[in-house]
Amino acid sequence: MNAQIITIGEELLIGQTIDTNSAWIAEELNLLGIKVTKITSISDKKEQIIETLDINSNEANLVIITGGLGPTNDDITKHTLAEYFDSELVLNEEVLEDVKRIIGARGANMLELNINQAMVPDKCKVLRNPKGTAAGMWFEKGDCVIISLPGVPFEMKAILTQVGFPQIRQKFKTPFILHKSVHTTGIPESQLADILKDWEANLPEKVNLAYLPSPGDIKLRLDISGENEVELHEILDAEIEKLQHLIPDAIFGYDNDTIEAVVGKLLLINGLTISTAESCTGGRIANILTSISGSSRYYKGSVVAYSNEVKQEQLDVNASDLEKYGAVSEQVARQMAEGVLKKLKTDIGIATTGVAGPTGGSEDKPVGTIWIAVASKKQTFAIKKVFGNSRLRNIQNSSSFALNFLRKLLTENQL
Repeated sequence: MNAQIITIGEELLIGQTIDTNSAWIAEELNLLGIKVTKITSISDKKEQIIETLDINSNEANLVIITGGLGPTNDDITKHTLAEYFDSELVLNEEVLEDVKRIIGARGANMLELNINQAMVPDKCKVLRNPKGTAAGMWFEKGDCVIISLPGVPFEMKAILTQVGFPQIRQKFKTPFILHKSVHTTGIPESQLADILKDWEANLPEKVNLAYLPSPGDIKLRLDISGENEVELHEILDAEIEKLQHLIPDAIFGYDNDTIEAVVGKLLLINGLTISTAESCTGGRIANILTSISGSSRYYKGSVVAYSNEVKQEQLDVNASDLEKYGAVSEQVARQMAEGVLKKLKTDIGIATTGVAGPTGGSEDKPVGTIWIAVASKKQTFAIKKVFGNSRLRNIQNSSSFALNFLRKLLTENQL
């Protein structure tokens, strides 16, 4: 079972609009056990639509089209499809009611262009649009189903979610397909692959593994498909358990988890507040932590201490330690974490100081050298990491590693 996606619109071809529709549709179809083999973007020209439909309908069991269904004269997809399927456009009373409801809710008057949107090919099955005025259309050509949808993302998603996908499930018998994502941090991709090579070599034949790296986070995605859903869950769960024994410190979450959300939950569970003192990360940790709704219950504030003067005046970092050990040192990182904890009266302080680069490194402190400290009222922990030469990646990796360091300390009840 395979599918192809066609997106229609000149705005896609000139780079004015980014095609997010295809990514979402492909991901959702994959969850249904339907493999997307081709994604094509074309202009809103009759000849191109027909030519692409001829090719795709002969190659796929399912073709999903988005775009070209608006009320204006330059949107010709519906008329082209009516011609392609030898159909006449007829007024659909249910679609007309939907159009009236949407236009009325906007406080606008019905125009002839709006009424024309209720005209649909008589040889299609209508997929009603709960969010807009352009209905979806379901056609069949031999063994291929062709679905045409509006290009507005929230309208397209509503149609597919509410009516399109349920009908696709009824039409095509597809296997169960399960995905499990394991989020890791703190281990470079090559090292992670080396640690997991024996586990990877012994994965069950049904399980597919992908390494999906991003700054500060490597996601391990495991996919499995088959007819017995319970058995599939058991196989995946067994492999996840093996990973938990192999890389327990690196795993911070699963599926849609983020490190900032995981840390936030731990802080809430333990009734702890936190503040941040950042030098090389420039406030990024504060930004990440406060991206979570409700973070004001545990996050109090930040001191971005980029200069030595601010470190001394705002965080009480000892001037002689700055001179003796330098700003990028364990001693300074510890004092920064302890200083912000006291200054902002929180239970925990977390600090970063380092050489983000690409300039400023030395033989003993090369670019990418970062010291991270986490302080509580009981004790302070510090750790050094050396990343790479990219300034942006160093900032991203330092922030992610710092939060994971905090997560491990919270999980182990060391704070």
